[in-house]
Amino acid sequence: MGAKCMEHVFKSHKVNFVLTDKGSLNIIKFCKANKIPFFSGNPRNGVADEFLSKFRTDVLLSLNYLFMIDQPVLLHPKKYAINFHGSLLPKYRGRTPHVWAIINNEMETGITAHFISNECDAGDIIHQEKIKIKKTDTGAALLAIFNQRFPKIIAKVIKMIEKEKIVPVKQVEEQATYFNKRTPADGLINWNWQKERIFNWVRALSKPYPGAFSFYEGKKVIIHKIAFSDHGFKQDDENGKVLDVEKLIIKTSNGAIRLMLWESDGAVEFKPGQIFNDGY
Repeated sequence: MGAKCMEHVFKSHKVNFVLTDKGSLNIIKFCKANKIPFFSGNPRNGVADEFLSKFRTDVLLSLNYLFMIDQPVLLHPKKYAINFHGSLLPKYRGRTPHVWAIINNEMETGITAHFISNECDAGDIIHQEKIKIKKTDTGAALLAIFNQRFPKIIAKVIKMIEKEKIVPVKQVEEQATYFNKRTPADGLINWNWQKERIFNWVRALSKPYPGAFSFYEGKKVIIHKIAFSDHGFKQDDENGKVLDVEKLIIKTSNGAIRLMLWESDGAVEFKPGQIFNDGY
């Protein structure tokens, strides 16, 4: 998405330079092809000061940047330093907010353009647009919507700057929520959760994300899609119990779910009565 947005801006405006991380190969490739000066790596603690000193810049735009922006970078532009964040701030500050929104069963998310400040995602709001979350939306589905909407919102904010129509609105700190960075290891399913929580967990993390997962007889099982099941169970059955092998139905704390799409490290032979995450 960062590469797509940068290309969109490049079509109509002069891009003085780009700051990126060493893993963003598409961005680096685009910069080289179009002779855009770029700095790859962590710019903090003055590392990028010499690079920045070569340029006079009006506006700094930040999108999905890997690093927190410190003072030398923040103070570089003459007019504004603006970040584009994938949530309705002040809700869901932090990393992968759209994934967290699905996990938490939110009905909407959005995109917020805001001034960059010393605190994470806490600067005054410039522009905000809402996006509905469907019950079937995955993290990847929301990301696809973001890919369409982010370039348009960035263009809209640039127009606001050009027409001097920026009217910042302070965030209400009492309403702020913050969610941490996620890693692949954070996808572990707790079968003691209710089935609705597990459903949201799975769809939020499905492909191309690393996926929600569990362990069965020592083998990792990555689960990409589930559905609710009316299959019966006993209340005192252990959560994570295999109720039906043919349809792959698993007990949770308040019902049963069916594994619709999954993969494993190796061949898995499911057996009735066996437990996922034995001893969780």
